[in-house]
Formats: sequence, structure tokens, C-alpha cells
Amino acid sequence: MILNFIEILKVIFLGIVEGVTEWLPISSTGHMLLVDEFITLDMSGVFKEMFFVVIQLGAILAVVLMFWDKMFPFQFSDKSQSIIRKDIFSIWFKVVIACIPGAIITILFDDYIETHLHTPMVIGAALIFYGIAFIVIEEWNKKRLPTTQQIEDITYYTAFLIGLFQVLSIIPGTSRSGATIIGALLIGVSRVAAAEFTFFLAVPVMFGLSAIKILKFGFTFTSAELFVLTLGMAIAFAMSVLVISFFMGYIKKHDFKVFGCYRIILGVIVCLYFVFK
Repeated sequence: MILNFIEILKVIFLGIVEGVTEWLPISSTGHMLLVDEFITLDMSGVFKEMFFVVIQLGAILAVVLMFWDKMFPFQFSDKSQSIIRKDIFSIWFKVVIACIPGAIITILFDDYIETHLHTPMVIGAALIFYGIAFIVIEEWNKKRLPTTQQIEDITYYTAFLIGLFQVLSIIPGTSRSGATIIGALLIGVSRVAAAEFTFFLAVPVMFGLSAIKILKFGFTFTSAELFVLTLGMAIAFAMSVLVISFFMGYIKKHDFKVFGCYRIILGVIVCLYFVFK
């Protein structure tokens, strides 16, 4: 197909939506699927299924760039000698442990979820449910002090528990970051440490999911499909840089209730719209 100006604008808008929603706990996949209900890309269904996942690589590259010093375990001294950061290696080992539950569930049930759960009503219900969860947990946390203040203090056991919560994000509308942050808050991790661990966790998860989707789609991209994917990732990357900077500053002074309220309002609108559509 030949892309026209309107289709390019659609891709840019989808990239903006992805970059904004990937790091906020409001469900990027849910937003992408909902936007596609109203602004439908003129591409095949198979391509769009892959696109809505792989576009997130742009957002992942943004977090890698911004957190490079915290994520890359090899550093160099003034004498050009390599320094191995054991503390960073330790975090990555914990990330691997946290990825195990989600990897197993995704491999076993990904096709079923794609077929049966990627619906507006499921997305709307998940938005509402986890919006309420954010508000309830934040109210409960007012009376508690985090037992884990920094990302370096997260244990292997805590990492595994966070990984179990991440499994919930396979349901569209849940939000991967939302599920892991809710889980982390429940087990006593501070907001900043929870967000940072979520960023770490996103890297292997999204690279893995993208690899699965690309392998299922195949490498026979048309020029139009390749352009759409590249443009979407580039826009998602640029927006993610801005959103991550905002988000990390915001959570140092505020809780997550505003995101909970947003989720509830959006979820109600989605459900009402598709009920009376």
C-alpha cells in the first residue's frame, strides 16, 4: 500500500499515545487498542497486532538511554580501565527472576489472550478495577512506611513477588507498569524504587515480547510497513524521554491516586460507549 498524509498522522498520533502511556500506570496497550477503534490504521490485522507491541521498543530505548548509568554494569575509569558494577549486575539478576512468571504465562497463553481478551469491555473493566486498586492501596499506604526504600535493597524474593504481579498485565487495560507498581507498593517498596525496578523490568520483557511478535509476523515487511513501524517507534522514543522525566519528578512528591482516578473515568467512558454503541 502507499501511505497517504492521513495515515502518517495516524502513526504519529499512535506513537504519541504509546510514548505517553507506556510509563504511566494507565495501560499503553489498552490505549493503543482503544485508539485503533476510532483511528484505524489502514494496515492488515496481523501487522497491527505486531505493531502495537513492537512500537514499545521506542519507549524502551528511551528508558535505556536515560538510565544508562544505572543500567549498564560496565564503566570506565580515567585510565580507560573497565569497572564492573556488581550492584547493577545484582539488580539485573533480580530482574531475570521477576521475568520468569510472566514469560511462562505469555508463552502458554499469548494466543488465547490475543483472541479472547483484546476487547473494549475487557479493557474498560481492567482500567476501572486497577484504578480503584491504586486509590485503595495508596490510602492504605498512608499508615505504612516502605520497608524497601531503594532499588538496590530489593531482594530476590521481593523481585519474584513483583514478577507474579506483572503476570496480571497480560490482560489488556491492566498496565504492565501499573501491575508491577501496585505489587511493589503492597509488599512495602517505595514509589521511586518501584518505578525504577519497573523500568529495569520493562527492558527484557518488551524485547522478548517484540521478538516473539516479529518472529510470528515474519521478516517480510513491505516498505510501507517498515516505515510505519520505524516512525511509530521514533515518536514513542521522543515522547517517552519527556514523560519519564515528568513521571520521576512527580512521584517524588505525589502518590498514584490521580492515575487511579483517570483510569476509572476512562474505563467508565469506554464501557458506556461500547454498551450503547
